[in-house]
Amino acid sequence: MGVEIERKFLVDHNLWHRAEKPKAVPYRQGYLLSSPQKTVRVRVAGIKGYITIKGATEGFSRKEYEYEIPVAEAAELLDNFADKCIEKTRVRFPFMGKVWEVDEFAGDNQGLIVAEIELHSEDEEIQFPPWITEEVTGDNRYYNSSLSVRPYNQW
Repeated sequence: MGVEIERKFLVDHNLWHRAEKPKAVPYRQGYLLSSPQKTVRVRVAGIKGYITIKGATEGFSRKEYEYEIPVAEAAELLDNFADKCIEKTRVRFPFMGKVWEVDEFAGDNQGLIVAEIELHSEDEEIQFPPWITEEVTGDNRYYNSSLSVRPYNQW
């Protein structure tokens, strides 16, 4: 069984934009099913497509199954079955032996930058890059599935 243990943080825009970072990858994703108990997400990430099934969040953890699918099929699923999509760019930023995934949102979520880190256990120690600010783990407004129906610019 796949399990995702993840924490989310807001990012200081000024410090982030001054940081040297790897190239960003464009993402487009939408939800075929979204409820507090489970989500089914389709994503186009650069030249790859994915379908992901996630369970309910318990603490920082939830069941997760992700599979690569043909990118053309992922795009078709988004076009035909996802009510609303979000767009963002993602940078995978290595720091102190871990990889932070930093998402800069576009469209109705423009202005939001969120960093996520996946952990091996919920009590794992984290060293923070200087651009990390407030933790938003557990605040469902920052879930991508929530941002697809209630965008950041409508808060």
